[in-house]
Amino acid sequence: MNLLFEKAKEVTRTLLPVVILVLLLCFTIVDVETDVFIRFIVGSVLLLIGLSIFLWGVDLAMNPIGENMSHEIATSRSPYKIAILSFFLGFLITVAEPDLLILGSQIEESSGGTLNASIIVYLVSIGVGIMVSLGVFRLLRDKPPYNVFMAIAYGIFFVLAFFVSEEFLAISFDASGATTGALTTPFVLAISLGLSKVKGGKNSEENSFGLVGVMSAGPILAVMLMSIISGQKNIQGDVGEYVFAEGVFGPIIKAIPAIFMESLIALLPITILFIIFNFRKFKLAKDDLSGIIKGLLYTLLGLTIFLTAVNSGFMDMGRIIGMEIAKMSNWLLIFIGFLMGLIVVLVEPAVHVLGEQIEEVTSGHIPIKLIRMTLSIGVGIAIALSMVRIVVPEVKLWYFLLPGFATAIWLSFRTDPIFVGIAYDAGGVASGPMTATFVLAFAQGAATLIDTADVLVDGFGVIAMVAMAPVFSIMILGTAFKHKKVEYPAIEKKSIITSHLIEESNMQHDCIMVVVNRGFAERVVDVARQSGATGATIIRGRGTDEHQKVMLPIINIELQPEKE
Repeated sequence: MNLLFEKAKEVTRTLLPVVILVLLLCFTIVDVETDVFIRFIVGSVLLLIGLSIFLWGVDLAMNPIGENMSHEIATSRSPYKIAILSFFLGFLITVAEPDLLILGSQIEESSGGTLNASIIVYLVSIGVGIMVSLGVFRLLRDKPPYNVFMAIAYGIFFVLAFFVSEEFLAISFDASGATTGALTTPFVLAISLGLSKVKGGKNSEENSFGLVGVMSAGPILAVMLMSIISGQKNIQGDVGEYVFAEGVFGPIIKAIPAIFMESLIALLPITILFIIFNFRKFKLAKDDLSGIIKGLLYTLLGLTIFLTAVNSGFMDMGRIIGMEIAKMSNWLLIFIGFLMGLIVVLVEPAVHVLGEQIEEVTSGHIPIKLIRMTLSIGVGIAIALSMVRIVVPEVKLWYFLLPGFATAIWLSFRTDPIFVGIAYDAGGVASGPMTATFVLAFAQGAATLIDTADVLVDGFGVIAMVAMAPVFSIMILGTAFKHKKVEYPAIEKKSIITSHLIEESNMQHDCIMVVVNRGFAERVVDVARQSGATGATIIRGRGTDEHQKVMLPIINIELQPEKE
């Protein structure tokens, strides 16, 4: 229960800024119906409860399942088994992702039925499965380097982008963001961490990240190819007038059965796959298996409560705020969008999971505070630019996406390697349930009130912008970190005093411990082996020397030197 309370405290700290922002807007400039306002408050409480239980269940169930599955993949000698198992893991976890199901229904509704929701979901899931297989092979073989792999993938996307319409461009990148939701992200992160631990090697730290970024590239490829192969280059549809639900508890209670079934479907396929492998391969102890089953039940309960709160309270409030602010001022709309982006990304459950993985793998070398601040600023700018797209019809989505990702790819060859995987993973986790609901509803509400805006084009592009911003901003952070020079103080040389009681010829060393800066451990091991050492162990850690700490200017955050 202590873990649950810790999760509740963590969620409270991140949820509170969003609630405060909405309350300030409602009590100052936004006119909201009483039922909608009370339902938002009730939804906030439910979100706190649901997200806390969900994160608790993820720790108990999804992470162990992912680690066991990754061990099965890493220890397999058959490339066919690796490919098939990786594909099915990616496909099954994505086809049941609630965020993707929601996006699919929104696409079908907005396109007037031209695009079927089920077709979108299954095609996107196939794309994810293919990319997960390729990503696993790359991780296990360390070829090609991660930045080269992603550069090739996005290079293909840039070429395909010239053959698809603006609507499909927005949908493809939005689908990419929707696949990395509350269910898929912790599972895939656990797989990548498990694979890197089993494989080991000098690049194990870098390999712990990046698989989420690889996975999120699959939907882009799938949707673009669907547009080209089917010959569809334009989507025509009528969004229709949005009808707000009436009452406080009625809409919440009414939504529970459908959301419960969605959550159950989301967890059932991967649960069945795990049970099969546990029966044939893992054969976990009774206590371990019981803990995972309990965790799955907690995950189901938490996910149901969380999505109920989001769909019943946050979406209506987001749309109303967007509509009301769009009536007042375009500049105010852009500013509120920026402010919303600063704080809404902190509510994403996947951001919590990514932060914990970063802290574990880097031994605290990369401060979580720095990562979250970078994500907030990047997403804030992204949503502000999305509001500019709504206000100014001449500004197109690809004006931002293509240069943004191209610059990020260029920076990936100049930044610290570990930041590359983190950046692409962060791009996926930042566009989770809150972004796919609250922010998307805010953008669509604003687009509804602006005559020159197209709800289908301008509304769906906001998730794509949110997904791109962390990739770009963290690449910049990594580049700045890599080029930050550390000046070492002059050390006074001291004479070495050798005791006359010990003859050098009689000295024997059972263990020699050497502390060096990150990246030099392999050289030390090579020298030790040449001198007769039979083995070596490399352990990652942080330095504590005050003279070696790096303080980033302006934001005043300390980076501690990483040691091996």
